[in-house]
Amino acid sequence: MRRFASLFLAIDQTTKTTEKVAALAEYFRTAPEQDRLWTIALFSGRRPKRTVTTTRLREWAAERADIPLWLFEESYPVVGDLAETISLVLPPPTNSGNLSLSGWIDKIRGLSALEENDRKPLILQAWDQLNQSERFVFNKLITGGFRMGVSQKLMTRALSKATGIEEPALAHRLMGDWTPDTTTFEQLILTHDPASDLSKPYPFYLAYQLDSEVDALGEPKDWGAEYKWDGIRGQLIVRGGEYHLWSRGEELMTDRFPEFAVLPDFVPNGTVLDGEVLVWKDETPMPFSVLQKRIGRKTVPAMLLKDAPVVLRAYDLLEENGHDIRSLPFSERRARLNAVLASTPKNVPLRCSELLEFSSWENLAELREVSREVGAEGLMLKQLESPYRDGRRKGDWWKWKVDPLVIDAVMIYAQAGHGRRANLFTDFTFAVWDEDRLVPFTKAYSGLTDAEFREITAWVRKNTVERFGPVRSVTPHHVFEIAFEGIQASTRHKSGVALRFPRMSRWRKDKPASEANTLDDLKMMLETYG
Repeated sequence: MRRFASLFLAIDQTTKTTEKVAALAEYFRTAPEQDRLWTIALFSGRRPKRTVTTTRLREWAAERADIPLWLFEESYPVVGDLAETISLVLPPPTNSGNLSLSGWIDKIRGLSALEENDRKPLILQAWDQLNQSERFVFNKLITGGFRMGVSQKLMTRALSKATGIEEPALAHRLMGDWTPDTTTFEQLILTHDPASDLSKPYPFYLAYQLDSEVDALGEPKDWGAEYKWDGIRGQLIVRGGEYHLWSRGEELMTDRFPEFAVLPDFVPNGTVLDGEVLVWKDETPMPFSVLQKRIGRKTVPAMLLKDAPVVLRAYDLLEENGHDIRSLPFSERRARLNAVLASTPKNVPLRCSELLEFSSWENLAELREVSREVGAEGLMLKQLESPYRDGRRKGDWWKWKVDPLVIDAVMIYAQAGHGRRANLFTDFTFAVWDEDRLVPFTKAYSGLTDAEFREITAWVRKNTVERFGPVRSVTPHHVFEIAFEGIQASTRHKSGVALRFPRMSRWRKDKPASEANTLDDLKMMLETYG
């Protein structure tokens, strides 16, 4: 654990990529094999499940530190992180230990089999033999909240430096449905297993939002454009007579979408498609809110299959007849994709995401403006000569989304943030008018500058009406423009609507609260865009 805690601190204390890679590479060269495997798992989101509630951890930490619980609770929002708060308030350890990272993870996972009263002495014992940085990591692991500023690309680069294996090969090996319980470092990293390739996806190629005028991309004839569909990005794999569906987050989704079970009968063996899973009804894409009903479900009832049938809108071909064709130009991959899908019957849940025809950037801008009318978020622009890369890259692929929807709303509640913003009010609840009363409809916590957050914080402290724990009710005075990507009906909200990706886009100091938008305005948006 000491070695891993040192790695954690080394990465946390630098913003330089080269230093992070060097620290990781040294760790992968020298750490015990099982610790290396767990480190890869942790940095790729494969964390052990929470085994102790945060309520109990706060109580036990306050008791061990001999401070009242209220003092711990007051300290928590100032520090901004529960694991760090616990590590700071605990007294120095009186014992020592040299258990490895994997050893501590085994202990943490073993707690799930114990009664709550039996977990407490083991937690206290652990705290008493770990130093402050080790306690911080231990607390992160036990709360299930371990996250680190290390991308999979950066970790792959470090592994390549440590092992001499090329990055693309490592990126491919790290994809898939594995855990430290089902493999070893030798099997996962050092050994090529052809059998595992049957279900393994390729690393996804991700695009940046277009950050310049579209004509800066050069000649329109060098680019392909298609609608950016609002669904779940996925890779559909047909190999060995079986099919597998992977999400962009490396989650195996095969069982959640049984409609695709027929695809091996129509798609050639050795095919990998990249596309978007959408609810598709009456040859029309349905809103993302309909797809949400199926997200997270391991089994799908017959009624939901009928009400929310899905298709894959394929927009790239990564593997053809068992051959990796990602290095081919996008234009050629699309031609081959069209050939693969040409004979697919209409009742098969597979569609091609057609390329749009345009003669100029102005012409394409007009198509972008009607994106919402066809159920899309905007456009994807792809350089016709571009290969299919891995990770997020600039240059060849761009997202050109439509401008967000906006509505003016009144701030009615405020709550402090976390971390470096723990002393600022950054989380707000907004409302619109329903005749003469304000109805809350959304929360937002991003979009303002640090200076604006400081200004609104000072105002909140002077204009608090009531307190509800960490939340403050404030005088309905300030109006903010709220930007969002979509709107849907919701029975969980008093307003009857829910927004997709809401954020504060402008502080409307020029507008009094009485001139904010109304609930009828929201309902009109729901009818138009919901």
